[in-house]
Amino acid sequence: MPMELEQELGSTTIQRSFDARYTRHARDSLGELPDSFTITDPSIPGHPIVFASPGFLKLTGYSLREVLGRPAAIFQGPRTSRKSVIEIREAVREERNAQVVLLNYRRDGTPFWMLFRVSPVFSSDGGAVVHFVAVQVPLQKKEGSGVRDFGFGCCRKEVCVDSLAEIDRVCSLEQVLEPDVRGLFLCFVFFFFLFFTFSCMSSECFVLKRCFTNPNN
Repeated sequence: MPMELEQELGSTTIQRSFDARYTRHARDSLGELPDSFTITDPSIPGHPIVFASPGFLKLTGYSLREVLGRPAAIFQGPRTSRKSVIEIREAVREERNAQVVLLNYRRDGTPFWMLFRVSPVFSSDGGAVVHFVAVQVPLQKKEGSGVRDFGFGCCRKEVCVDSLAEIDRVCSLEQVLEPDVRGLFLCFVFFFFLFFTFSCMSSECFVLKRCFTNPNN
C-alpha cells in the first residue's frame, strides 16, 4: 500500500474515532475548554491521541497535526519515570483510573513536571471502554522556598469558596447531557473535584513536597 494512502487511511480512522462518539456540539465544547487534556483510543493500534485540547498544545508546544494519531510516548524522555509509565499502562489495560506525578518533555525538549490523571470513558451502550481521557496539571516550583516544593500554579484561594456547592451544581448538568458525552463529562467532574480538594488544603496552593532532582540536569 502506498505510504500516502496509508497515512490518509490512518488520519480518517483517527478522525472517525472522535467524531463518531460525540455530537458536534460536544466536540465544539471540548475544543473551547482551556484545560490541558487529551483523548486517546485504545482500540486503535498504538493507542493514539484522537483529540488534544488547545491548553495541551500550548503546554507542550506541539501543533494539533503533530500529535493526532501519535502515542503519548512522544512526550516522554530520558528522565521520565519508567515506573510511572508502567503504572499508567497497567491502568489502561485494567480499564481503571490512575494518577501519577510525571516528568514529560515539550516539543523543544524542555522537561516539565505535571500531575497526570487518566480515566476510562465508557460507551452508553454496553459500557465498553471507548476512549481514555488524560488530564495534565503543570507543577511549578514555589518561589522563595528553601526546599524543592512543587504546587499547582493555577490553584488560587478563591476556588475554595463553596467548592462543594459548585461541584453539586456541575454534577446536576449531567442529567441534561446526551448519552454519548456523559462518560467523558463524569471524568472531568471527578478531576475537578480532585482539583478543588487540593486547592482547599492550602490558602494559596496545594504544595507537593517532593524533593525532585532538577529536570534540567
